Amino acid sequence: MTEERRTIVRVVGVTKRFTMGKVEVRALKGVDLEIFAGEYISIMGPSGSGKSTLFNMIGGLDKPTEGKVFIDEVDISQLDAYELAWLRNRKIGYIFQTFNLIPVMSALENVTLPMTFAGMNADDAQDKGIELLKLVGLGERFQHKPLELSGGQQQRVAVARSLANDPAIVLADEPTGNLDLTTGEEIIELLRMLSQDRGVTIISATHDYKMLNVSDRVVWVRDGVVDRIERREELKITVGGIGGKDNGRAEATVHGGERG
Repeated sequence: MTEERRTIVRVVGVTKRFTMGKVEVRALKGVDLEIFAGEYISIMGPSGSGKSTLFNMIGGLDKPTEGKVFIDEVDISQLDAYELAWLRNRKIGYIFQTFNLIPVMSALENVTLPMTFAGMNADDAQDKGIELLKLVGLGERFQHKPLELSGGQQQRVAVARSLANDPAIVLADEPTGNLDLTTGEEIIELLRMLSQDRGVTIISATHDYKMLNVSDRVVWVRDGVVDRIERREELKITVGGIGGKDNGRAEATVHGGERG
């Protein structure tokens, strides 16, 4: 994590309510959170905790019912559709569990697409795209289409694409969810490298406990609120789980079943 403690994301009193028929669901119940530039943050919690909703608020993929979300002190909940699209394209990179690559496009074309939207000329975009694919270990596969790549390789393309416009923040939504153990660890290490070497702020919504080893802080979400925030050195990480005397049941007892 960088020494400078500049706040890059600030969530203030955010609530989110959804109406499902005649039922109102309160997904977030007043969340306050501050994230510093260059941090690696993991947002963890059981299914239905509000983890994904909070993630979507930070990424500008949804707007709060109440409260504010600031990216570099810009209140993104007040931006119009054009302004929000501009900010997302240039300030934030996205990595999704299902990769979200365009199947008819090559790896290189997938990576350069955000650059095209940002107005970069084709030659510069191609050169930069090849460099990014080399960075993630796919320098020889840039002409391959997604179906010609393994799941891990597709996720590496997605990582390269997330860096297309030199974002300050990369949002990773369950980035290892569809990967085997070894490949998942490779993607986690790649994200750690981006945070440490490039100063990119990584914010991951995840169930993957392997993320804890590389996270600067872990934000535990439960019942629509931030239950607690722990620094990596405060976590008791063991082979059997996390913390507690009964390591074999730690994940289920100490954190109340965050796997959800």
